[in-house]
Amino acid sequence: MIIEQIYTGCLAQGAYYIESNGEAAIIDPLREVKDYIQKAEINGAKINYIFETHFHADFVSGHVTLAEKTGATIVFGPNAKTTFDALIAEDNQVFKVGNITLTALHTPGHTLESTTYLLKDESGKDIAIFSGDTLFLGDVGRPDLAQKMGSITQDDLAGMLFDSLRTKIMPLSDDVTVYPAHGAGSSCGKNMMKETVDTLGNQKRMNYALRADMTKAEFIAEVTDGLLPPPAYFPLNVKMNKEGYDSIDLVMEKGQTALNPQDFEQVANSTDAIVLDVRNHDEYAKGHIPQSIFIGLDGQFAPWVGAMIADVRQQILLVAPEGRVEEAITRLARVGFDQVIGYLDGGFSAWAAAGKEVDTVSSVDVNGLSDALNGNPHFPVVDVRKESEYETCHLPFAKLIPLDEINSALEHFPSEPFFLHCAGGYRSMIAISILKSRGIHNAININGGFGAIKASAIEIVMPSVQE
Repeated sequence: MIIEQIYTGCLAQGAYYIESNGEAAIIDPLREVKDYIQKAEINGAKINYIFETHFHADFVSGHVTLAEKTGATIVFGPNAKTTFDALIAEDNQVFKVGNITLTALHTPGHTLESTTYLLKDESGKDIAIFSGDTLFLGDVGRPDLAQKMGSITQDDLAGMLFDSLRTKIMPLSDDVTVYPAHGAGSSCGKNMMKETVDTLGNQKRMNYALRADMTKAEFIAEVTDGLLPPPAYFPLNVKMNKEGYDSIDLVMEKGQTALNPQDFEQVANSTDAIVLDVRNHDEYAKGHIPQSIFIGLDGQFAPWVGAMIADVRQQILLVAPEGRVEEAITRLARVGFDQVIGYLDGGFSAWAAAGKEVDTVSSVDVNGLSDALNGNPHFPVVDVRKESEYETCHLPFAKLIPLDEINSALEHFPSEPFFLHCAGGYRSMIAISILKSRGIHNAININGGFGAIKASAIEIVMPSVQE
Protein backbone atom coordinates (compact mmCIF):
# COMPACT_ATOMS: atom_id res chain seq x y z
CA MET A 1 0.00 0.00 0.00
CA ILE A 2 1.21 3.48 -0.91
CA ILE A 3 -0.11 6.71 0.63
CA GLU A 4 1.62 9.81 -0.66
CA GLN A 5 0.75 13.35 0.31
CA ILE A 6 1.44 15.80 -2.51
CA TYR A 7 1.60 19.15 -0.76
CA THR A 8 1.55 22.49 -2.56
CA GLY A 9 2.81 25.27 -0.32
CA CYS A 10 1.46 28.17 -2.37
CA LEU A 11 -2.08 26.92 -1.75
CA ALA A 12 -1.32 25.18 1.56
CA GLN A 13 -3.10 22.24 -0.08
CA GLY A 14 -2.67 18.50 0.22
CA ALA A 15 -3.63 16.10 -2.55
CA TYR A 16 -3.19 12.35 -2.08
CA TYR A 17 -2.02 9.43 -4.21
CA ILE A 18 -3.15 6.04 -2.89
CA GLU A 19 -2.15 2.74 -4.45
CA SER A 20 -2.67 -0.94 -3.71
CA ASN A 21 -2.09 -4.03 -5.84
CA GLY A 22 -1.99 -2.21 -9.17
CA GLU A 23 -4.94 0.07 -8.53
CA ALA A 24 -4.77 3.74 -7.57
CA ALA A 25 -6.99 6.55 -6.34
CA ILE A 26 -6.39 10.28 -6.15
CA ILE A 27 -7.96 12.49 -3.49
CA ASP A 28 -8.48 16.22 -4.15
CA PRO A 29 -6.10 16.49 -7.14
CA LEU A 30 -4.61 19.75 -8.34
CA ARG A 31 -5.58 21.24 -11.71
CA GLU A 32 -2.44 19.94 -13.46
CA VAL A 33 -2.75 16.15 -13.44
CA LYS A 34 0.31 14.98 -15.37
CA ASP A 35 2.25 13.99 -12.25
CA TYR A 36 -0.51 11.70 -10.96
CA ILE A 37 -0.75 9.94 -14.30
CA GLN A 38 3.01 9.53 -14.59
CA LYS A 39 3.30 8.20 -11.05
CA ALA A 40 0.69 5.54 -11.74
CA GLU A 41 2.32 4.60 -15.06
CA ILE A 42 5.75 4.24 -13.46
CA ASN A 43 4.27 1.98 -10.78
CA GLY A 44 2.24 -0.03 -13.29
CA ALA A 45 -1.01 1.02 -11.63
CA LYS A 46 -4.36 2.14 -13.01
CA ILE A 47 -6.16 5.15 -11.56
CA ASN A 48 -9.71 3.94 -10.95
CA TYR A 49 -11.14 6.61 -8.64
CA ILE A 50 -10.87 10.35 -8.05
CA PHE A 51 -12.30 11.17 -4.63
CA GLU A 52 -13.37 14.72 -3.87
CA THR A 53 -13.92 15.68 -0.25
CA HIS A 54 -16.14 18.63 -1.24
CA PHE A 55 -16.54 21.41 -3.79
CA HIS A 56 -13.37 23.34 -3.12
CA ALA A 57 -13.57 27.12 -2.94
CA ASP A 58 -9.90 28.05 -2.77
CA PHE A 59 -8.63 26.14 -5.80
CA VAL A 60 -9.86 24.42 -8.96
CA SER A 61 -9.48 20.68 -8.60
CA GLY A 62 -8.18 18.49 -11.41
CA HIS A 63 -10.98 15.92 -11.18
CA VAL A 64 -12.60 16.67 -14.55
CA THR A 65 -9.35 16.59 -16.55
CA LEU A 66 -8.00 13.56 -14.70
CA ALA A 67 -11.19 11.62 -15.38
CA GLU A 68 -11.04 12.55 -19.07
CA LYS A 69 -7.43 11.40 -19.37
CA THR A 70 -7.70 8.16 -17.35
CA GLY A 71 -11.32 7.06 -17.45
CA ALA A 72 -11.38 7.09 -13.63
CA THR A 73 -14.66 7.60 -11.79
CA ILE A 74 -15.15 10.91 -9.97
CA VAL A 75 -16.67 10.40 -6.52
CA PHE A 76 -18.37 13.07 -4.43
CA GLY A 77 -20.22 12.68 -1.16
CA PRO A 78 -23.97 12.88 -0.50
CA ASN A 79 -25.81 16.08 -1.53
CA ALA A 80 -23.31 16.88 -4.31
CA LYS A 81 -24.74 17.90 -7.67
CA THR A 82 -22.54 18.20 -10.75
CA THR A 83 -23.08 18.90 -14.44
CA PHE A 84 -20.52 16.24 -15.41
CA ASP A 85 -20.57 12.48 -14.82
CA ALA A 86 -19.82 11.65 -11.20
CA LEU A 87 -20.71 8.98 -8.69
CA ILE A 88 -22.54 10.54 -5.75
CA ALA A 89 -21.70 8.26 -2.87
CA GLU A 90 -24.06 7.22 -0.12
CA ASP A 91 -23.02 7.63 3.49
CA ASN A 92 -20.78 4.67 4.48
CA GLN A 93 -20.47 3.46 0.88
CA VAL A 94 -17.31 1.36 0.47
CA PHE A 95 -14.91 1.58 -2.50
CA LYS A 96 -12.28 -1.08 -3.13
CA VAL A 97 -8.83 -0.04 -4.35
CA GLY A 98 -6.66 -3.11 -4.76
CA ASN A 99 -6.47 -4.78 -1.35
CA ILE A 100 -7.66 -1.77 0.62
CA THR A 101 -10.97 0.08 0.96
CA LEU A 102 -12.07 3.68 1.25
CA THR A 103 -15.36 4.36 3.04
CA ALA A 104 -17.23 7.59 2.38
CA LEU A 105 -18.21 9.14 5.72
CA HIS A 106 -20.62 12.00 5.14
CA THR A 107 -19.39 14.83 7.38
CA PRO A 108 -21.37 17.98 6.50
CA GLY A 109 -20.59 21.29 8.16
CA HIS A 110 -17.88 22.97 6.16
CA THR A 111 -20.16 22.36 3.18
CA LEU A 112 -23.28 20.25 2.84
CA GLU A 113 -21.57 17.60 0.71
CA SER A 114 -18.34 17.45 2.75
CA THR A 115 -17.14 13.88 3.04
CA THR A 116 -14.27 12.22 4.89
CA TYR A 117 -12.76 9.06 3.39
CA LEU A 118 -11.73 6.35 5.84
CA LEU A 119 -8.97 4.04 4.58
CA LYS A 120 -8.85 0.46 5.85
CA ASP A 121 -6.09 -2.03 5.11
CA GLU A 122 -6.61 -5.50 3.74
CA SER A 123 -7.35 -6.84 7.23
CA GLY A 124 -10.09 -4.25 7.76
CA LYS A 125 -8.11 -2.13 10.23
CA ASP A 126 -8.72 1.63 10.21
CA ILE A 127 -5.51 3.25 8.98
CA ALA A 128 -6.20 6.85 7.97
CA ILE A 129 -8.82 9.47 7.24
CA PHE A 130 -8.68 11.96 4.41
CA SER A 131 -10.64 14.67 6.12
CA GLY A 132 -10.81 17.39 3.48
CA ASP A 133 -11.85 20.65 5.13
CA THR A 134 -13.85 18.92 7.85
CA LEU A 135 -10.90 18.42 10.19
CA PHE A 136 -7.62 20.29 9.93
CA LEU A 137 -4.63 19.96 12.21
CA GLY A 138 -5.36 22.36 15.03
CA ASP A 139 -8.65 23.57 13.58
CA VAL A 140 -11.78 22.63 11.63
CA GLY A 141 -13.23 23.96 8.40
CA ARG A 142 -14.97 27.32 8.47
CA PRO A 143 -18.76 26.93 8.35
CA ASP A 144 -19.64 30.12 6.49
CA LEU A 145 -18.85 29.24 2.88
CA ALA A 146 -21.96 27.23 1.98
CA GLN A 147 -24.73 29.55 3.15
CA LYS A 148 -27.54 29.76 0.62
CA MET A 149 -29.93 32.68 0.26
CA GLY A 150 -30.53 32.83 4.00
CA SER A 151 -32.02 29.34 4.07
CA ILE A 152 -29.05 28.02 6.01
CA THR A 153 -26.82 29.99 8.33
CA GLN A 154 -23.22 29.58 9.40
CA ASP A 155 -24.53 28.57 12.83
CA ASP A 156 -26.60 25.82 11.20
CA LEU A 157 -23.52 24.58 9.37
CA ALA A 158 -21.40 24.82 12.51
CA GLY A 159 -23.96 22.67 14.32
CA MET A 160 -23.76 20.09 11.54
CA LEU A 161 -19.96 20.15 11.79
CA PHE A 162 -20.14 19.53 15.54
CA ASP A 163 -22.31 16.46 14.94
CA SER A 164 -20.12 15.21 12.09
CA LEU A 165 -16.96 15.38 14.15
CA ARG A 166 -18.49 13.66 17.16
CA THR A 167 -20.42 10.93 15.39
CA LYS A 168 -18.11 10.10 12.49
CA ILE A 169 -14.54 11.08 13.35
CA MET A 170 -13.95 11.26 17.09
CA PRO A 171 -15.14 7.65 17.71
CA LEU A 172 -12.27 6.39 15.52
CA SER A 173 -9.12 5.00 17.11
CA ASP A 174 -6.43 7.41 18.32
CA ASP A 175 -3.81 5.78 16.08
CA VAL A 176 -5.69 6.68 12.88
CA THR A 177 -3.65 9.10 10.75
CA VAL A 178 -5.27 12.39 9.77
CA TYR A 179 -4.55 13.66 6.26
CA PRO A 180 -6.27 17.06 5.83
CA ALA A 181 -6.82 19.02 2.63
CA HIS A 182 -5.08 22.15 3.93
CA GLY A 183 -2.43 23.41 6.33
CA ALA A 184 -1.32 26.72 7.79
CA GLY A 185 -1.81 29.63 5.41
CA SER A 186 -5.11 28.49 3.93
CA SER A 187 -8.16 30.76 4.14
CA CYS A 188 -10.37 27.74 4.83
CA GLY A 189 -9.59 27.76 8.57
CA LYS A 190 -8.26 30.01 11.34
CA ASN A 191 -5.70 28.22 13.54
CA MET A 192 -4.05 25.49 11.49
CA MET A 193 -0.78 23.89 12.53
CA LYS A 194 2.28 24.07 10.31
CA GLU A 195 2.43 20.25 10.25
CA THR A 196 0.51 18.49 7.48
CA VAL A 197 0.04 14.99 9.01
CA ASP A 198 -0.89 13.94 12.54
CA THR A 199 -2.63 11.24 14.54
CA LEU A 200 -6.27 11.58 15.48
CA GLY A 201 -5.31 10.97 19.11
CA ASN A 202 -3.07 14.02 19.17
CA GLN A 203 -5.78 16.11 17.56
CA LYS A 204 -8.25 15.00 20.23
CA ARG A 205 -5.80 16.25 22.83
CA MET A 206 -4.83 19.59 21.35
CA ASN A 207 -7.45 20.68 18.80
CA TYR A 208 -9.80 23.12 20.51
CA ALA A 209 -12.75 21.95 18.39
CA LEU A 210 -12.42 18.32 19.56
CA ARG A 211 -12.66 18.91 23.30
CA ALA A 212 -14.59 16.03 24.80
CA ASP A 213 -16.54 18.27 27.23
CA MET A 214 -17.47 20.86 24.61
CA THR A 215 -21.17 21.64 24.17
CA LYS A 216 -22.63 22.32 20.74
CA ALA A 217 -23.30 25.93 21.71
CA GLU A 218 -19.69 26.40 22.78
CA PHE A 219 -18.48 24.80 19.55
CA ILE A 220 -20.63 27.07 17.39
CA ALA A 221 -19.44 30.16 19.26
CA GLU A 222 -15.76 29.26 19.02
CA VAL A 223 -15.77 28.05 15.43
CA THR A 224 -17.58 31.13 14.13
CA ASP A 225 -15.60 33.63 16.20
CA GLY A 226 -13.17 35.81 14.28
CA LEU A 227 -14.05 34.59 10.79
CA LEU A 228 -12.77 37.00 8.16
CA PRO A 229 -14.79 37.52 4.97
CA PRO A 230 -13.91 34.83 2.41
CA PRO A 231 -11.96 35.93 -0.68
CA ALA A 232 -14.18 37.07 -3.55
CA TYR A 233 -12.95 34.36 -5.93
CA PHE A 234 -14.16 31.49 -3.73
CA PRO A 235 -17.70 31.21 -5.20
CA LEU A 236 -16.27 31.26 -8.73
CA ASN A 237 -13.94 28.35 -7.93
CA VAL A 238 -16.85 26.40 -6.44
CA LYS A 239 -18.81 26.98 -9.66
CA MET A 240 -15.94 25.65 -11.77
CA ASN A 241 -15.56 22.59 -9.54
CA LYS A 242 -19.27 21.86 -9.88
CA GLU A 243 -19.70 22.60 -13.58
CA GLY A 244 -16.31 21.83 -15.13
CA TYR A 245 -13.72 23.94 -16.92
CA ASP A 246 -11.38 24.10 -19.91
CA SER A 247 -8.58 21.58 -20.17
CA ILE A 248 -5.37 22.73 -18.54
CA ASP A 249 -3.66 21.95 -21.86
CA LEU A 250 -5.77 24.56 -23.67
CA VAL A 251 -5.19 27.10 -20.92
CA MET A 252 -1.42 26.59 -21.15
CA GLU A 253 -1.39 26.81 -24.95
CA LYS A 254 -3.32 30.09 -25.00
CA GLY A 255 -1.32 31.65 -22.18
CA GLN A 256 2.07 30.88 -23.70
CA THR A 257 1.57 33.26 -26.62
CA ALA A 258 4.77 35.30 -26.87
CA LEU A 259 4.24 39.01 -27.61
CA ASN A 260 6.99 41.47 -28.49
CA PRO A 261 6.80 44.85 -26.69
CA GLN A 262 4.89 46.52 -29.51
CA ASP A 263 2.28 43.76 -29.78
CA PHE A 264 2.08 43.48 -25.98
CA GLU A 265 1.31 47.18 -25.70
CA GLN A 266 -1.23 46.98 -28.50
CA VAL A 267 -3.07 44.07 -26.89
CA ALA A 268 -3.02 45.80 -23.51
CA ASN A 269 -4.51 48.96 -25.02
CA SER A 270 -7.14 47.20 -27.13
CA THR A 271 -8.50 44.82 -24.47
CA ASP A 272 -9.58 44.98 -20.84
CA ALA A 273 -6.64 42.78 -19.87
CA ILE A 274 -4.62 43.70 -16.81
CA VAL A 275 -0.83 43.53 -16.94
CA LEU A 276 0.31 41.23 -14.13
CA ASP A 277 3.97 41.49 -13.16
CA VAL A 278 5.10 38.37 -11.28
CA ARG A 279 8.80 39.22 -10.81
CA ASN A 280 10.56 39.88 -7.51
CA HIS A 281 9.22 42.93 -5.66
CA ASP A 282 12.61 44.67 -5.71
CA GLU A 283 12.78 44.32 -9.49
CA TYR A 284 9.28 45.73 -9.83
CA ALA A 285 10.23 48.72 -7.67
CA LYS A 286 13.23 49.55 -9.91
CA GLY A 287 11.12 49.55 -13.07
CA HIS A 288 7.78 48.29 -14.35
CA ILE A 289 5.13 48.89 -16.99
CA PRO A 290 2.86 51.76 -15.88
CA GLN A 291 -0.42 50.59 -14.29
CA SER A 292 0.76 46.98 -14.10
CA ILE A 293 -0.20 45.01 -10.99
CA PHE A 294 2.54 43.31 -9.00
CA ILE A 295 1.93 39.91 -7.40
CA GLY A 296 5.22 38.03 -7.27
CA LEU A 297 5.62 34.31 -7.84
CA ASP A 298 7.92 34.04 -4.83
CA GLY A 299 5.16 34.59 -2.28
CA GLN A 300 1.58 33.50 -1.61
CA PHE A 301 0.98 34.09 -5.30
CA ALA A 302 -2.26 32.30 -6.16
CA PRO A 303 -4.22 33.32 -3.04
CA TRP A 304 -3.24 36.97 -3.49
CA VAL A 305 -4.20 36.89 -7.16
CA GLY A 306 -7.58 35.53 -6.08
CA ALA A 307 -7.97 38.16 -3.39
CA MET A 308 -6.82 41.18 -5.39
CA ILE A 309 -8.09 40.41 -8.91
CA ALA A 310 -11.09 38.34 -7.73
CA ASP A 311 -12.80 37.78 -11.11
CA VAL A 312 -11.47 34.57 -12.65
CA ARG A 313 -12.79 35.73 -16.04
CA GLN A 314 -10.38 38.68 -16.09
CA GLN A 315 -8.00 38.62 -19.05
CA ILE A 316 -4.34 38.77 -18.05
CA LEU A 317 -1.09 39.71 -19.79
CA LEU A 318 2.02 38.43 -18.02
CA VAL A 319 5.37 40.01 -17.27
CA ALA A 320 7.43 37.13 -15.89
CA PRO A 321 11.05 36.28 -15.13
CA GLU A 322 12.83 34.26 -17.79
CA GLY A 323 11.84 30.61 -17.70
CA ARG A 324 8.87 31.07 -15.35
CA VAL A 325 6.00 31.83 -17.74
CA GLU A 326 4.66 28.27 -17.63
CA GLU A 327 4.85 28.25 -13.83
CA ALA A 328 2.88 31.49 -13.64
CA ILE A 329 0.14 30.25 -15.96
CA THR A 330 -0.10 26.97 -14.07
CA ARG A 331 -0.39 28.63 -10.69
CA LEU A 332 -3.01 31.05 -11.99
CA ALA A 333 -5.04 28.15 -13.39
CA ARG A 334 -4.96 26.42 -10.00
CA VAL A 335 -7.26 29.14 -8.69
CA GLY A 336 -9.36 29.43 -11.84
CA PHE A 337 -7.65 32.30 -13.64
CA ASP A 338 -7.66 30.74 -17.11
CA GLN A 339 -7.68 33.89 -19.21
CA VAL A 340 -3.97 34.55 -19.66
CA ILE A 341 -3.81 35.73 -23.27
CA GLY A 342 -0.05 36.15 -23.66
CA TYR A 343 3.23 37.18 -22.10
CA LEU A 344 5.91 39.78 -22.76
CA ASP A 345 8.60 38.06 -24.80
CA GLY A 346 11.99 38.93 -23.37
CA GLY A 347 10.45 40.16 -20.13
CA PHE A 348 10.66 43.66 -18.73
CA SER A 349 14.19 44.19 -20.10
CA ALA A 350 12.77 43.89 -23.63
CA TRP A 351 10.15 46.50 -22.77
CA ALA A 352 12.76 48.91 -21.45
CA ALA A 353 15.10 48.26 -24.39
CA ALA A 354 12.26 49.13 -26.77
CA GLY A 355 12.09 52.59 -25.23
CA LYS A 356 8.62 52.06 -23.78
CA GLU A 357 7.37 54.12 -20.84
CA VAL A 358 8.59 52.90 -17.44
CA ASP A 359 7.38 53.62 -13.92
CA THR A 360 9.19 53.12 -10.58
CA VAL A 361 8.33 52.90 -6.88
CA SER A 362 9.61 55.43 -4.38
CA SER A 363 11.30 53.67 -1.47
CA VAL A 364 13.10 54.45 1.75
CA ASP A 365 15.20 52.32 4.10
CA VAL A 366 14.79 52.37 7.89
CA ASN A 367 17.44 55.09 8.24
CA GLY A 368 15.50 57.33 5.90
CA LEU A 369 12.30 56.45 7.71
CA SER A 370 13.89 57.33 11.06
CA ASP A 371 15.08 60.68 9.75
CA ALA A 372 11.64 61.49 8.36
CA LEU A 373 9.86 60.54 11.59
CA ASN A 374 12.33 62.53 13.68
CA GLY A 375 11.52 65.55 11.57
CA ASN A 376 7.78 64.87 11.69
CA PRO A 377 6.57 62.21 14.16
CA HIS A 378 3.11 62.40 12.59
CA PHE A 379 4.30 61.69 9.04
CA PRO A 380 1.49 59.51 7.59
CA VAL A 381 2.15 55.76 7.68
CA VAL A 382 -0.12 53.03 6.30
CA ASP A 383 0.28 49.45 7.51
CA VAL A 384 -1.16 46.82 5.12
CA ARG A 385 -0.60 43.78 7.30
CA LYS A 386 -3.40 41.74 8.86
CA GLU A 387 -5.22 43.17 11.84
CA SER A 388 -3.74 40.46 14.09
CA GLU A 389 -0.22 41.48 13.04
CA TYR A 390 -0.98 45.14 13.63
CA GLU A 391 -2.40 44.48 17.09
CA THR A 392 0.76 42.67 18.13
CA CYS A 393 2.96 45.69 17.40
CA HIS A 394 2.98 48.64 15.03
CA LEU A 395 4.40 52.09 14.40
CA PRO A 396 2.84 54.93 16.41
CA PHE A 397 0.08 56.70 14.46
CA ALA A 398 0.19 54.09 11.67
CA LYS A 399 -3.16 53.62 9.96
CA LEU A 400 -4.17 50.01 9.36
CA ILE A 401 -5.58 49.18 5.92
CA PRO A 402 -5.15 45.41 5.38
CA LEU A 403 -4.08 44.52 1.86
CA ASP A 404 -7.16 42.45 1.12
CA GLU A 405 -9.36 45.49 1.87
CA ILE A 406 -7.44 47.98 -0.25
CA ASN A 407 -9.75 47.97 -3.28
CA SER A 408 -12.66 49.16 -1.13
CA ALA A 409 -10.63 51.62 0.96
CA LEU A 410 -8.96 53.86 -1.62
CA GLU A 411 -10.53 57.00 -0.15
CA HIS A 412 -8.85 56.30 3.19
CA PHE A 413 -5.31 56.75 1.89
CA PRO A 414 -3.60 60.09 2.63
CA SER A 415 -3.59 62.73 -0.07
CA GLU A 416 -0.06 63.85 0.85
CA PRO A 417 3.07 61.62 0.57
CA PHE A 418 2.96 58.72 3.02
CA PHE A 419 5.00 55.68 4.02
CA LEU A 420 3.56 52.22 3.42
CA HIS A 421 4.76 48.85 4.73
CA CYS A 422 3.86 45.24 5.37
CA ALA A 423 5.93 42.62 7.19
CA GLY A 424 8.74 42.17 4.67
CA GLY A 425 7.98 43.99 1.42
CA TYR A 426 5.89 41.57 -0.65
CA ARG A 427 2.43 42.76 0.33
CA SER A 428 3.42 46.42 0.40
CA MET A 429 4.53 46.20 -3.24
CA ILE A 430 1.20 44.62 -4.18
CA ALA A 431 -0.55 47.48 -2.38
CA ILE A 432 1.52 50.17 -4.09
CA SER A 433 0.94 48.62 -7.50
CA ILE A 434 -2.82 48.61 -6.88
CA LEU A 435 -2.71 52.24 -5.76
CA LYS A 436 -0.65 53.28 -8.79
CA SER A 437 -3.07 51.53 -11.13
CA ARG A 438 -5.82 53.66 -9.53
CA GLY A 439 -3.87 56.89 -9.99
CA ILE A 440 -2.49 57.16 -6.45
CA HIS A 441 1.27 57.74 -6.74
CA ASN A 442 2.21 59.27 -3.38
CA ALA A 443 3.06 56.06 -1.47
CA ILE A 444 6.67 55.52 -0.35
CA ASN A 445 7.59 51.89 0.28
CA ILE A 446 9.57 51.03 3.42
CA ASN A 447 12.25 48.57 2.33
CA GLY A 448 12.32 45.46 4.49
CA GLY A 449 8.91 46.19 5.94
CA PHE A 450 8.10 45.88 9.62
CA GLY A 451 10.82 43.29 10.07
CA ALA A 452 13.42 45.95 9.33
CA ILE A 453 11.60 48.48 11.50
CA LYS A 454 11.58 46.14 14.51
CA ALA A 455 15.29 45.48 14.08
CA SER A 456 16.03 49.22 14.17
CA ALA A 457 15.87 51.79 16.97
CA ILE A 458 12.59 53.23 15.70
CA GLU A 459 9.88 53.36 18.36
CA ILE A 460 7.05 50.86 18.00
CA VAL A 461 3.84 50.28 19.95
CA MET A 462 3.27 46.86 21.52
CA PRO A 463 -0.25 46.86 22.99
CA SER A 464 -0.15 43.22 24.07
CA VAL A 465 2.97 43.87 26.15
CA GLN A 466 1.56 47.03 27.69
CA GLU A 467 -1.59 45.20 28.77
